[in-house]
Amino acid sequence: MVEDINFLLVGNSRFHWAINFQNQYRFSHTKRTNKVPKNINLNNLIWASVGVLPDFSLKQDNEIKTQDIKLKNLPNYFGVDRALGCLEALKIIENPLQKDLLIADLGTSLSLTKLTANGSVIGGQIAPGLLTQFKSLEQYTKNLKAPTKYYIPIQDFLIKTEDSILKGVSNSLIGVINSSFDPAKDILIMCGGDSEIIGSILKQKNKEIIIAPNLVMQGMISHFNN
Repeated sequence: MVEDINFLLVGNSRFHWAINFQNQYRFSHTKRTNKVPKNINLNNLIWASVGVLPDFSLKQDNEIKTQDIKLKNLPNYFGVDRALGCLEALKIIENPLQKDLLIADLGTSLSLTKLTANGSVIGGQIAPGLLTQFKSLEQYTKNLKAPTKYYIPIQDFLIKTEDSILKGVSNSLIGVINSSFDPAKDILIMCGGDSEIIGSILKQKNKEIIIAPNLVMQGMISHFNN
């Protein structure tokens, strides 16, 4: 591990960092308007992007692109975040039954990516993520406002509007995942900013679901060190 090598994934709504501290990586997620964290050497910053590039300079030679990821049947137009998540899942998941891997990345969008046990990409699905759905309701309706706190109500039917939005939107994401996940054939790995809140519900019925919020950032580190 090179001591001053750090990693950045430019997302659609946030910057995702893996910062080296005493030979261990710490993960953080900042608003796009925030300044670069202290002690970051931009010349040694390894980066990838799925969003609009920031206003600070990034060294082109340090960019990880989809075509750099060694996976079978991986189209170059696949998001590099999805490719890195697949790469890391293949590395860390014990899979003695040789099941397919289903990776659910819950960020600005919900992206589902399925690949075989030997690392061949099957394909995926994309849907609006939690915050994107909240913002859409606020933008396109007169009386609905995006919730200010994120949690999933226990009850199925709610009186308060905010609770109803939280329940309905979370159910939409859970439904997309459940409709594509067959526990007999798949291993489900959940990552991204909303993976813990959505994953906590899914794990109530299937304890074997894996929640790894920083899977993609770990994939960047693994790719660089190989």
